[in-house]
Amino acid sequence: MSAAPIRQPGTGSAAPDPASSHVFTISEVLRELHGDFPDLTASKLRFLEERELIEPARTASGYRKYCAADVERLRFMLGLQRDRYMPLDVIKKTMDAIDAGEQPEELPDAAPVGPREVTEELAAHLSGRIRPLSRKELRAQSGATRGMLDTLENFRIIRADRDGNYSHHDLQAVKSVRVLARYGLEPKHLVNIRRSADNELDLIGRAMAPYAARKDAAARARVAESSREMLQNLRELRASMMDAAVENLDRG
Repeated sequence: MSAAPIRQPGTGSAAPDPASSHVFTISEVLRELHGDFPDLTASKLRFLEERELIEPARTASGYRKYCAADVERLRFMLGLQRDRYMPLDVIKKTMDAIDAGEQPEELPDAAPVGPREVTEELAAHLSGRIRPLSRKELRAQSGATRGMLDTLENFRIIRADRDGNYSHHDLQAVKSVRVLARYGLEPKHLVNIRRSADNELDLIGRAMAPYAARKDAAARARVAESSREMLQNLRELRASMMDAAVENLDRG
């Protein structure tokens, strides 16, 4: 499937969509995207504009005018954020590359590039995102025994939701634990990883506390995005330290 190019406001297209001439207000954009992104707010749209990820046209009186291409651009970016957990600074680089007609490094070579392409199939290709799994499905897809799942829940490495289902994060965690078991690492040896994750979440929570105390929607959007950005950089910091340590083992 070929990628549809991202059309910026005012650039036009060789084969415009029938609805491309329609102008959307913020409320109409929210209705258009509600099915895929029910938590999207006007404050989040303004925040994306502040970060220069979207640039709607303006009326003479200053009201925002979104075209069909803007809506599809938003759908694509929000899909990357939700399904691949990209922080906005990475999404900005990705969109800049797409706008320049390039294949972004952050996307797999096989992934189609452009709006209208954030389908469930692409989401799964990008991140392995799947619907919630029952305990039986988690066992079947991970190859874990009932006893292993019980142990991992006791150590808070996986956790069922209120309906007794598990996320794709839990599935990945179980698969990783099974690989580590080949090297003699049992779930009880991984408790420190859970503690490390809790410590990182505590760091993020403390850093965001002054902003989380504010109740306006714009502040909540900033807290959510800043938390993602902090988490991404904490992951990269940890990975760089671990990589350096492993390289030292090679030298030894």
